[in-house]
Amino acid sequence: MTLHPDLNFPAPEDFARLTPEEVAARINGPQGDGLSGTLGARLGIRFLSVTRERLRAEMPVGGNLQPAGRLHGGANLALAEELASVGSWINLDPRKQVAVGVDLSGTHVRGVSGGMVTGEATLAYRGRSVMVWTVEIRDERGRLTSMARCTCNVVSVGG
Repeated sequence: MTLHPDLNFPAPEDFARLTPEEVAARINGPQGDGLSGTLGARLGIRFLSVTRERLRAEMPVGGNLQPAGRLHGGANLALAEELASVGSWINLDPRKQVAVGVDLSGTHVRGVSGGMVTGEATLAYRGRSVMVWTVEIRDERGRLTSMARCTCNVVSVGG
């Protein structure tokens, strides 16, 4: 598996000395607007805070609309999987293992037509070969717009 050349995850031994915001800044890429060529960058996803148990990221509604003028449900699910996948990676040594999303389900409960949404992922289960995350996505007024659950498998990459 080839990792993105700009990926700058902290090594496990460095993780404890970084704030959640410093970890998020590393994940946002060298320019702060995502890793080039990734879906997260294309959707405008920007990490705000990253710990091993909880992650927060925001995504603009503009540019991610369905033809009816509301935030596309697929964009919500992409935000949820981005949070869960990165959260799983943070719990691993990426020199030896990475995580990939294998199951994703969501329920959209409120439409959003502008502004930003913020997703918050919480680790629900951490095993040796699988991690499960719950994700809540909220509008700028703090109202729940989507809920998701994402399961990630842990894959060895050598080392």
